Amino acid sequence: MASSSSSSSSSILPPLPAIPLKPEYGPTLGRLLSPRWHAASKPVQALVLIACTAVLALLIGAGLTLENAHYSHGGPVPFSFSYRSLYRTTPAPGEYVQVRRPAHGSLKDSFAVGPLQIPPYTGELGGELPLYASSYIAGLRQRYTGFVLRGEGKTKVNTVPAYDIAYIAQIEGRTVYGRDVLLLPEREGVRAGVHIVMLSAPKADAHVNSPLLVGSTGVLERPLETFTIG
Repeated sequence: MASSSSSSSSSILPPLPAIPLKPEYGPTLGRLLSPRWHAASKPVQALVLIACTAVLALLIGAGLTLENAHYSHGGPVPFSFSYRSLYRTTPAPGEYVQVRRPAHGSLKDSFAVGPLQIPPYTGELGGELPLYASSYIAGLRQRYTGFVLRGEGKTKVNTVPAYDIAYIAQIEGRTVYGRDVLLLPEREGVRAGVHIVMLSAPKADAHVNSPLLVGSTGVLERPLETFTIG
């Protein structure tokens, strides 16, 4: 009977082996807390373990948030990029991938990539993109309420020539800054590429106070500056 009673009052965890320690450095925190732990009831021990597990999960989640994530896409037009503090979500129709940072159920920042196919052309791609951009911008006017073009022009993405379109529009019920980038691999006569759509809500980032700055600073800077194609 005495043996049974002793067993029922023992800790729910097996004792851990003690690490040899010089007397001048003791006692360890484990030795100091051991009497309280063994004296605590099983429900209290269980609550402590649950709390420790929750804290560990939070630390792991925080660590994953701080680490860079990476996305790669294969196919005829392969591309890749890395991102941080953004989360994969279901792409919209016609998109390959979308990562975003939501805020209270509404859009805060978004980075999406979809296919781009330009019509046949003669001459250099650098001369064709501004012409194609005119029809692309017309499509944005039809798609978005309150569309206002703020700027367009040639740019580079990771040394690859591209074309920028910056605008303001009403998306998902709120005003957002938008910046679309038309990007194709550097190959003669190339027609297939991607369009990058970056959206940022005003005041989402203190440094982004214009659609011209979307992707140049803030949380969308990393995916754009690490973007590679072809």
